[in-house]
Amino acid sequence: MAGLLKPIALPAATGAVVAGLYLASAPQVATEPLFTNLEQLGEALFFDPNLSLNRSQACATCHDPAAAFTDPRESEVGRAASLGDDGTSLGDRNAPTAAYAMFSPEFHFDEVAGVWKGGQFPDGREAGLEGQAGGPPLNPIEMGMPDRASVVTRLEENPDYVEAMTRLFGEGLFEDPDAAYGAMTRAIAAFERTPEFAPFDSKYDRSLRGEYTLTDQEELGRVLFFSQQFTNCNICHQLGRSEIDPQETFTNYEFHNIGVPANVALRGANGSAADHVDTGLLQNPGVDDPAQAGKFKVPTLRNVAVTGPYMHNGVFEDLRTVVLFYDKYNSRAPERQINPETGQPWGPPEVDGTLSLVDLETGPALDDQRVDAIVAFLQTLTDARYEHLLGE
Repeated sequence: MAGLLKPIALPAATGAVVAGLYLASAPQVATEPLFTNLEQLGEALFFDPNLSLNRSQACATCHDPAAAFTDPRESEVGRAASLGDDGTSLGDRNAPTAAYAMFSPEFHFDEVAGVWKGGQFPDGREAGLEGQAGGPPLNPIEMGMPDRASVVTRLEENPDYVEAMTRLFGEGLFEDPDAAYGAMTRAIAAFERTPEFAPFDSKYDRSLRGEYTLTDQEELGRVLFFSQQFTNCNICHQLGRSEIDPQETFTNYEFHNIGVPANVALRGANGSAADHVDTGLLQNPGVDDPAQAGKFKVPTLRNVAVTGPYMHNGVFEDLRTVVLFYDKYNSRAPERQINPETGQPWGPPEVDGTLSLVDLETGPALDDQRVDAIVAFLQTLTDARYEHLLGE
């Protein structure tokens, strides 16, 4: 029977019409959206340099995943502070790691302890990750965009952003630049809350799970670190009540002045006024108590061995130098009063009069063996993906 059905020849034009009718009536295959959830959208935004004025800098530029979410770029002052999108502007603070930042509580005053805690940035000026994500794009010496509307215009250039943000946040989102900007920061914050930023898989974590045995030196460093008799490191650098907390972030998120000297080289390079003083917590708009001057948020020690230089202004290059700096408060040995990186006495505190001396002057002096042991323990806090950086 099939052989009896002969094809009917149609004029070319007629065939085109029929084909068009067929296509119009055929079911359309839906295109899978590029970003199916907020975290995927946030990841794309985190790596997008088009959100900076010159399209040359993304969040990931200063928080590079390959460098434990810090800035690996060199400038005339090493890695002490980050260059801006214009290639010349230089900040006054060291870019903190974005790893484990999700665990910082919102900025608040702890009535029981009588101290400020939490927030983002070294002065806690943003309550949470969303606020932090919204800062750099508008900072003139960072990503340099003039206003939120300009950033939103850049977002609208990407149809996948528009589709995802409209689907996730609602129609009409882009009619309100502030709302669209806020949606962007929420997406970036969602990405920063993924396990990518907090794997908890360092040698220390593996030792808690019985997957790694600390060396004798690392174990000595661990004992010293958590000791309330020998170092008291854990007064500020322990969050959980137990030494075996599986999600220890190694910071209590308080603010302290430990007497860090000014980074003279950085100040000379970034053009700061000769009398400029970074007053830390007092730079936070929510704080006006002079007693808070010079205090900075206690940073996480996760990945500390691969995220130098150190302190809020990058004034120290080596992790061992940092341990020796703390020891100068308890040791009267002449060599402990000398900065090994300069061969000169430690510089004076940038802000004096508010030092946390009760916490700093609490233990016996450390000999070299114990200093090295503490450094060895701190190295065990390095995420597995960064352990190869320890020898660099």
